[in-house]
Amino acid sequence: QVQLVESGGGLVQPGGSLRLSCAASRSIFTIYAMAWYRQAPGKQRDLVATITRGGSTMYDDSVKGRFTISRDNAENTLYLEMNSLKPEDTAVYYCNADIGFSPRSVNRYWGQGTQVTVSS
Repeated sequence: QVQLVESGGGLVQPGGSLRLSCAASRSIFTIYAMAWYRQAPGKQRDLVATITRGGSTMYDDSVKGRFTISRDNAENTLYLEMNSLKPEDTAVYYCNADIGFSPRSVNRYWGQGTQVTVSS
């Protein structure tokens, strides 16, 4: 069973920065696409950014230019660098990973979430 563990959330003032991490447990399987989602109170879970195993990235318009997604394949770790944070970025942030023997045969795993609160 693969586990994803997020860390790095917390309380930050508007304009501040945080770096989230998501560590995947060791597995015989390969980690393909990874992503960050977020869910604000009373709202649906929304996609923030994705990254392929090769490093291609995609961002939601709301975070373009402020957030950077990256990964370390050797360490099975996903990152989200968040700068110029706004109160509307407040949410629980979740990572996920598509893991399997091949890109066409994967299971999606989710972390437990980490709270990010942007407030003065």
